[in-house]
Amino acid sequence: LGRILAFCPLQVPPAFVPLAIFWLLFSLALLIVTIVSYLTTLLYLTGLVHDVMAYVLLASFTCLAAAEPDADLHLRRSAWWVIAIANGSFVIQLGLAFGVAHQSGVDPWFWDRFRGWSENPNQLALYCALFGPLALHLATTTRNPWARLLAFSCLLLTFYVGRLTKSDTYLYTSILSCLIFIGLRLRAWIATSGRASMPRMAAILLLAGSLPLALAMTPYALTEETSVANFAKSLTKDEGGEGTIETLELRLYLWQEAVEKGLKSGSLGLGPGPHLERPPVADRQFLQRPFEAHNTVLDLYLQGGLLAVMALVWIVGAAMSFAWRAGFDALLVLGVSTIIFSMPHLIIRHPIVWFSLAFCLVAGNPTALRRQLAEPRVS
Repeated sequence: LGRILAFCPLQVPPAFVPLAIFWLLFSLALLIVTIVSYLTTLLYLTGLVHDVMAYVLLASFTCLAAAEPDADLHLRRSAWWVIAIANGSFVIQLGLAFGVAHQSGVDPWFWDRFRGWSENPNQLALYCALFGPLALHLATTTRNPWARLLAFSCLLLTFYVGRLTKSDTYLYTSILSCLIFIGLRLRAWIATSGRASMPRMAAILLLAGSLPLALAMTPYALTEETSVANFAKSLTKDEGGEGTIETLELRLYLWQEAVEKGLKSGSLGLGPGPHLERPPVADRQFLQRPFEAHNTVLDLYLQGGLLAVMALVWIVGAAMSFAWRAGFDALLVLGVSTIIFSMPHLIIRHPIVWFSLAFCLVAGNPTALRRQLAEPRVS
């Protein structure tokens, strides 16, 4: 911003282009449907103004962050500060939760679910789901052993806080992210050029024999199906009881209503803000009106139609492709975590989501890779 005000020459880094294209397409989609909705339907101005302000701030932040000449260095430094400050705040919030400290007006528990300073446990779970892979990336790419130890320590604390939220989505995200990261690291290790070694040959033989072994163990696994199912249920927030079933039914109801309302708009959307009626639940009168679909893709489908959804899919795909070409496995996991968490929640307005996408785009661009390869190694 200072370079713009000082009329200095600006560079156009590779990461800036997809972000600028996305926000232009997204703004165009919302502008068209807002005009159409203003002329044809009733608009709720509260949600509209809230979402427009959020999108303007996010667009400004991401584009300005990616337009800097040394954006990769600045965002990496910012990522270290984000992880350090976040885990420091986690320590304070855990102290409040377990009675070590006290803060007036703050209740860190929502029933038996930890929420800390967040409005609800799901918000805290989202931050944990993205802070974890971000810390993992910093740990696996730094050459400083003390920094690596700090990043792994932050990763463990983040996972502990995430489990305290008792978010089912965080549980599924953590399991899938862990499996994907292990698979990517194993693939990279096996494919590394060089002479064959005993550990590498053992890993290849183990992978080759895993499928026959799995088929041979199938009858025994089926006999223990009940035990496995009970163990999986025990990991959820209410052990697979009525709470989990009610949440699933509510999500399915909202998603069906969102699809039907989006189709009625001709897949053009209805403009920024929520557009669904309050769901038929016991405490319906206490819910806000209108209501959100609690699914990022469907909420965007309601707001900006197919154009907004296609733009979002494209920018997320671009971020993951940048990370894939750069060989950053943890950033791929970061993208996967974002996708999984977006399914049962609306997360597009959270700044950490756009920080993560911008970080993937900037860290995976060719300029950043050349700078990283040129850095001297510290033994």
